[in-house]
Amino acid sequence: MRFLITGTAGFIGFHLAKRLLDDGHFVVGYDAMTEYYDVRLKEARHAILSRSNGFSSVIARLEDEAALEAAAARAEPEVIVHLAAQAGVRYSIENPRAYVDANLVGTFNVLELAKAFKVKHLLMASTSSVYGANERMPFSENDKADWPMTLYAATKKATEGMAHSHAHLFGVPTTMFRFFTVYGPWGRPDMALYKFVDAIEKGQPIDIYGEGRMKRDFTYVDDLVEAIVRLIPRTPKVGEPVEPAGLDSLSPVAPWRVVNIAGGTSVGLMDYIEAIEQALGKTALKRLLPMQPGDVHETHADPSLLVALTGYKPTTQVRDGVKAFVDWYTGSWRLLRGER
Repeated sequence: MRFLITGTAGFIGFHLAKRLLDDGHFVVGYDAMTEYYDVRLKEARHAILSRSNGFSSVIARLEDEAALEAAAARAEPEVIVHLAAQAGVRYSIENPRAYVDANLVGTFNVLELAKAFKVKHLLMASTSSVYGANERMPFSENDKADWPMTLYAATKKATEGMAHSHAHLFGVPTTMFRFFTVYGPWGRPDMALYKFVDAIEKGQPIDIYGEGRMKRDFTYVDDLVEAIVRLIPRTPKVGEPVEPAGLDSLSPVAPWRVVNIAGGTSVGLMDYIEAIEQALGKTALKRLLPMQPGDVHETHADPSLLVALTGYKPTTQVRDGVKAFVDWYTGSWRLLRGER
């Protein structure tokens, strides 16, 4: 098949594009290579993808309509997977306009592109952050998500609504993913795992917010990609929800649904840190700090809809996923940075 994927120099987009290329598909990647974090990491991801004859890339921002249209004309996509966004919960407090530009304006441009090219399926990334201040656990796709804690979460919830209205008006089959704390090799330097490993390696203290009492539904990146690949052929159709009754988030008026992608196991932050210590063979110097603005105490997904649609849910244990990241960080990434 022919794919247009936004965010292929990003963490998740890179892994998805690589999987699709390995499976024999054609991918045009679209990425802005912004300086939100180390561009060398983004360039290294694209360099790996470029080893495949099935990959080509366009470097431009989502707000650039002409560049997006040119990328789609090159791709002639059957499927668009929209993963590019301005990420980061805390950065949304410091630089909110970047989220409006990339996440709202950029996503609108992608929606218009999907309509113009009459794609068979549009799949778009949302986030578990949309559940915000919800206290009912585990989070279900049919729960209300009306109390976002950050502008990042608010923009992602807005894109879900934008995509629904677009699907209703123009009939583009659309699936939204809600991701839960994705981690693994080639992960972002602004994420906790990268920061913790980097600091522990250097003998520096790590900042543990919420006094270490937070819990997260960690999702290993290969599991996430497997779930996305299995969802690609599961095109939403109005009036055809999956069983049992009441489980599906399928819209009654549009070929649109939202799906949690997570294993459904909430792991304590201190247990996560212990897995890092075991993988590194070093003990962390811990600095316990209060909660930061925008953080939630716990995320915990209900993966029942994902299982009903695909027969699959993430199963990688945190200790195994963390070890894979540490092996990458102390091996391939260190070499790429010229540190040995």
